[in-house]
Amino acid sequence: MLGVLAVALFAGVGVQAVAQKSTEANASQDAGATPIDRVVAVVNGDLILESDVDEERRMAAFLPYSDPAGSFSRPKAIERLIDRDLIEQQAKVQPQKLITDAEVQANLNDVRKDILACKEYKCETAAGWQRFLAANGFTEAELLKRWRERMETLAFIEQRFRMGIRISDAEVKQYYTKTLLPQYAERHAAAPKLDSISDRIREILLQQQVSALLDDWLKALRASGDVRMMTVSDASGATR
Repeated sequence: MLGVLAVALFAGVGVQAVAQKSTEANASQDAGATPIDRVVAVVNGDLILESDVDEERRMAAFLPYSDPAGSFSRPKAIERLIDRDLIEQQAKVQPQKLITDAEVQANLNDVRKDILACKEYKCETAAGWQRFLAANGFTEAELLKRWRERMETLAFIEQRFRMGIRISDAEVKQYYTKTLLPQYAERHAAAPKLDSISDRIREILLQQQVSALLDDWLKALRASGDVRMMTVSDASGATR
């Protein structure tokens, strides 16, 4: 799967069921109740709520190799949520690859081995994994649902952009010569032979091209759609 895109799009996973949330929010307001959530963005009629931003923050702990002490950027999280919602809206109108429960569980089992924050919880044990889930505010069912959405979104991106891209041997060699060899030389380390890492270089170049195509596509979706950011004043009067 596309690792670079996973990092760019998933410091958490997909936006929750926004249509349902819109109905619930309206019902709460109609009943005269005090709102317990707030809209931070509207994407072609879909609502992104403050609770989605909080979930994005909590989901960051489940990214492979993520820094447990890393800082969280709320504006960047909202931008990721908007991008993913735009992608999910497009994915709904195109046939999608079926992802089985077994595939979701297998993928998550692999990922949890590389979650740095898992070490102190001993996530290799069932009890330790449950403690880690609880510490980040998730049940196992909730995490599996979010992880499926993540995999479906990445599968859609791969299906839409990856298949038409071809990386030539000349491009692989150029990356090896102009990018990889200087990096090894800077570290005074022996570089691997080109033949032994050509597949990995090809994958890196493929991901770079897909990322560029995806970025242009998202800009076009934003320009042609209706994406609005909400702003409110906090207690000090500053707008955020």
